[in-house]
Order: sequence, then structure tokens, then C-alpha cells
Amino acid sequence: SLVDVSFDFFDPNPNVDYHAIKRLLTQLLQRDAEQLHMHELTELILSQPTVGTTIKTDGIESDPFALFTVLNMHLHHQNASIKAIANYLLSVTLAHDPAFHETLKALFSQSEAHVGLVLCERLVNMPVQVIPPMYTMLADEIKWANADGEPYHFTHLLFVSRVYHLSEEEESILANSASSRRPRTSEANSSGKKHKKHRPPEAEQNGVTRPPDGIYPFHPEDDIVLKSAMHSLTYPYAAPLPPLVQETRERDTFGLDVRGRLMMVVGGGELLRNLGGRMSEVYGRG
Repeated sequence: SLVDVSFDFFDPNPNVDYHAIKRLLTQLLQRDAEQLHMHELTELILSQPTVGTTIKTDGIESDPFALFTVLNMHLHHQNASIKAIANYLLSVTLAHDPAFHETLKALFSQSEAHVGLVLCERLVNMPVQVIPPMYTMLADEIKWANADGEPYHFTHLLFVSRVYHLSEEEESILANSASSRRPRTSEANSSGKKHKKHRPPEAEQNGVTRPPDGIYPFHPEDDIVLKSAMHSLTYPYAAPLPPLVQETRERDTFGLDVRGRLMMVVGGGELLRNLGGRMSEVYGRG
């Protein structure tokens, strides 16, 4: 069956979006979210409503289904969440990628080069075609903010994302399960702009070859960012799995092995525009 959904793009709304954005951030950061002060992070995002985009389906007063924004880690280094995130990323890279750690350590210890923390998350059934317009919008907003003297001149962008790992056995079980079900086609419509929206085409159903490491992105557009990254890292979350989830993973494949992903690219707003253009070529947009 064909499902037709209209997506509208809005600025973050401090009066409406708090709880939904906090849920999206918790989904993005998974079980490590609790130690990263989600309340303070959500409030910080809502404090800059002219930079960043949400997607809604039922008007400005409805809950957002997606979020895309950037935060200046240097400007907000005293914010409890940004401070916690910086220390968290230093700890993760120290444990798993010393070269990445040294780059972060050098950037966080000076004040001339500014790092933008890029946060992108959406509900699982949101099509990737809504993402390229959000990159273009954010690039425009950074350009306009810089023209107004606001602090969005970034030399580096740090993307936080998430992935999942499948063993060959798990992948075989999922493939057999999928082949027994008839695929359904969906179409997503989005208007042109922020409240300005675009209309992405029908999602392409391309076959995916198993990666050698069995790592799959929740966000397909990560593959475009990775090609421009000076550093990238996939890492296990620091917080332990809850006992019930550990038990579930021992019994069946429904408890996905979810991991964090960190990507650093050199550039600022115009790099986001270029990345969005490449994503549009690969995934389409309205």
C-alpha cells in the first residue's frame, strides 16, 4: 500500500518542542544519555531557535519527528551538558582511537578554532530524503547568523551518530524473516522551506552488501559524512546494558547491538551545504 505523509520544517519551538527533542537526544545517545545532562542539552538547543530545524507532520504546535542542529562547543564550554559531552568524547577516543583523542584534546584546549557539535536524529520510520534539505537550511542559517555577528564560524564539525552490529548469524535470521514478508512502499512528501519545505521522491529500495565488520548505520547519510571525515570512530557505549536487555540478547536477536559513532570533518556551514548536495545526489530530495 502507498502511504502519503506531508513533512513540514520548522525552527525549534521552545514552547512546544522540549519533551520531544529530549526524547530524540536520548535516542541518539542511547544508554550513555543519562550522564550527558539531556535537560541542559535540550534547553541549549531551544535557546538558539534561529539555528536548527525540526520536522513535524501536524503543524507548529505538534511534536517534532526529527531534529538537526549545531552547537558551538567553545562558546558553551561551561554548559553542564557540553562540558560532559566534551569529557565523554575525550574518554571514548582515548580508549579506542588515540590519534582522534589527541586531535580533540588540542582543539578543546585552545580558543581560536571553534568546534560545532552536530546533532541529527529522527524517528526510525522517517525517510532519508528529508535530510538533504535540512543540511541546506542549516548552512543558510549559519551563514545568516555569522552575517549578524553571531558565533557560528566553525573550523571543525563533530557529528555524533549511532550504528548497530549484526553477526553473520543474526543477519541470516533477519534476511530470512524479511524475505518471508511482502515489502510495502511508502512515499514521503515535504514542502519546500522552513515552514519552507521539500518533497522527496519515493525512497529507493537498494540492496545492501554486508560490511566486513557487520556495522550498519541507523542514518544512511553517515556514509557521505564518513567520506569527508578526518577522524571517525565506532565505539561501545560506556554505560552497561540493563540486565533485561543483556538477557534478551542472549535469547534472541531483537536486542540489537547498538554502538556510538563519532565523525570529525574540517569545515563549517558551507561544508554542510556541500554534504547536503552530495546526499541529495545519492538519496534524492524535493
